[in-house]
Amino acid sequence: METIKRLLGALAPGRITKGVMTSLIALLMTSPVFAGGEAELKIPALQGSFMGMTGHNLLLIGLFICLLGIGFGLVQYAQIRDLPVHKSMLEISELIYETCKTYLVTQIKFIAILWAFIAVIIVAYFKFLAHTPMGWGQVIVILLFSIIGILGSVAVAWFGIRINTFANSRTAFASLRGKPFPTMEIPLKAGMSIGMLLISVELLLMLAILLFIPGNAAGPCFIGFAIGESLGAAALRIAGGIFTKIADIGSDLMKIVFKIKEDDARNPGVIADCVGDNAGDSVGPTADGFETYGVTGVALITFILLAVKEPSIQVSLLVWIFVMRVGMIVTSAASYWINGLWAKAKFGAASKFDFETPLTTLVWLTSIVSIVATYVLSYILIGKLPDHLWCKLSTIITCGTLAGALIPELVKAFTSTNSGHVKEVVTASKEGGASLNIISGLVAGYFSAYWMGLTIVALMGAAYYVSTFGLGGFMEAPAIFSFGLVAFGFLGMGPVTIAVDSYGPVTDNAQSVYELSTIEEVPGIEAEIQKDFGFKPDFENGKMYLEENDGAGNTFKATAKPVLIGTAVVGATTLIFSIIQVLNGKFGVDGVFRGLSIINPLFLLGIITGGAIIFWFSGAACQAVATGAYRAVEFIKQNINLDSGATKASVEDSKKVVEICTQYAQKGMFNIFLAVFFSTLAFACANHYFFIGYLISIAVFGLYQAIFMANAGGAWDNAKKLVETELKAKGTPLHDACVVGDTVGDPFKDTSSVALNPVIKFTTLFGLLAVELAIELNPVTAHIWALVFFLISTVFVWRSFYAMRIPNMEVK
Repeated sequence: METIKRLLGALAPGRITKGVMTSLIALLMTSPVFAGGEAELKIPALQGSFMGMTGHNLLLIGLFICLLGIGFGLVQYAQIRDLPVHKSMLEISELIYETCKTYLVTQIKFIAILWAFIAVIIVAYFKFLAHTPMGWGQVIVILLFSIIGILGSVAVAWFGIRINTFANSRTAFASLRGKPFPTMEIPLKAGMSIGMLLISVELLLMLAILLFIPGNAAGPCFIGFAIGESLGAAALRIAGGIFTKIADIGSDLMKIVFKIKEDDARNPGVIADCVGDNAGDSVGPTADGFETYGVTGVALITFILLAVKEPSIQVSLLVWIFVMRVGMIVTSAASYWINGLWAKAKFGAASKFDFETPLTTLVWLTSIVSIVATYVLSYILIGKLPDHLWCKLSTIITCGTLAGALIPELVKAFTSTNSGHVKEVVTASKEGGASLNIISGLVAGYFSAYWMGLTIVALMGAAYYVSTFGLGGFMEAPAIFSFGLVAFGFLGMGPVTIAVDSYGPVTDNAQSVYELSTIEEVPGIEAEIQKDFGFKPDFENGKMYLEENDGAGNTFKATAKPVLIGTAVVGATTLIFSIIQVLNGKFGVDGVFRGLSIINPLFLLGIITGGAIIFWFSGAACQAVATGAYRAVEFIKQNINLDSGATKASVEDSKKVVEICTQYAQKGMFNIFLAVFFSTLAFACANHYFFIGYLISIAVFGLYQAIFMANAGGAWDNAKKLVETELKAKGTPLHDACVVGDTVGDPFKDTSSVALNPVIKFTTLFGLLAVELAIELNPVTAHIWALVFFLISTVFVWRSFYAMRIPNMEVK
């Protein structure tokens, strides 16, 4: 309790928090009981015949496959843990892990505070305001699943930092063997371990709800689970993104200020940077991935139960969706195994190869295998449904699966070290310094948004076209279902998508662990390694392999970001449909149709408002990074010890930088989350058509803003890497210009852009309940509450900027 009190005291004045909770409770007490909605969904009994058994029994087999997937991840974990590593590197990786663990524990306590706001809404709605109020036992079960959603996000994030901090030191040590292959194999194995465990745990929990929770409570439990996932992911993604970029900028700028090398052990910001690589590039994405797969599944379940009226077809589609999700575990594991055999045969003995090649091959191989499996499983499971429905649904999913493979290729065209855009950033920097470096990076980001936007439109358009061939006979709004299946297809090779995303933080950390270990300066190190490990270390080639592999890691970190944001946007359309269904029941189809017309000024104003929120969010996240980085740079410059006898920064100074990063990450997260939370309530109370326009707007604006920022940042990052690895120009004015561009791109690609994904999904999910609370209020009362909540949200918007400003210096 004392810790929570301190957190609240540090993050917000007590009277603000108390007033906020009082306002929430007062609103809920004034809301009358209303006719139910999507939160009262009832899951039908999973009977029928599928492969000679009932749907329930078939999914029990799926449950067993999920356990095998978890076992696969744990075996990979044990194999990486047991790899050889020198104690100098092991000490660094364990220090990084212990610091990461402290950070994550602090975040868990912080999330518990944010959960209290959500819990008030859940209890009031299900216990007091639902059409059929639930008993306390059922409400507690829903709350429990919201907690399970949070704990699921946290658990896979914890697993991610543990295996990554095993893998970073093992990768660094393996590079000394003089062959590049192990420096690729170990990070990919770590990533695959995370991907398999993440997908398997998420699916195991969702199957448990489907199979073991009574049908009348399963729907609300899915909603609670998804909201919990979104809360955990949003908190960890935003806070992690702020933390990592404060540390990264603080560390990188020292290279310009003091002309020291990359990851210089004397720089107290380097340990914080390594922790940030895990907090921002492992904890955040892992929690985000867990939430993305869960929320997309919940969106499809919601649609099937709302839009498909025939119970037998509902059961067929539910069983089909979950078996397909189980299938991605099998197809990803098989593709990884095949790709591993091919890569080892081709590159195992090579002294040099392109690190991106095995990763690209894995993505495309998995895509092809997944598409084949989609058609085969669909034919077996729903082949008896009329009008060749199995083939049409498989084709729609394939559009999404192709997007999951094509988008990484487009990302590489703008962010890879082999990209013409990245090379142009370097060329521009040679004559124009940091100014032209930044402009060229912005150009790459803008063009990438154009091409990826058109690609997503083309694939969604193809899915819509297929949906016009008879799907309307089985369901309402077949186009919306097709968009939801496209999002499902985006994630059709889930473990591999997570694996290539998780590859980056390991390669980044491996380079840092190598430098921080100062292994080359250990007396008698060559003889010691020869004696204890049986090989002569190759330090020069080892460093080169790690630097080149880091470039591949940067590229593939970038490839996963548009995939995740794409699923958020495409999946949001399915969730928005659920809100429209609630409104249809309340106001009639014709009234809702007119309300959602572009000539309705309220709907149009909602669209305009969404853009404002996206740009505020992007700025607020960058502001937190800027202020935190200022404090970190200020501290490092005052305390760095570059005397000739100094070899490493003190542990105390390193911990102080971590403390600065954590402080500003939590301040930024608290303000941003509560501004989003109360804006959602305010706009839902203002008008339901306004709110739907707002949700559509944040999805569309968020998509392009995220793609632009992520790929501009990726281009700047790899331009710096190109100067370091190919041009060997560290410490030159060209390198300085590229470091400046990289630091500008840091909050672009790893803070603002990536956090838009969970924020969009949290807003849409929470909007499901917020709209139901709002539409039954008296209009005058609703507008009063809209004003109250909007004013509260502006307090946190103000705090996110003006209370986070870098202090002005007096000019003398």
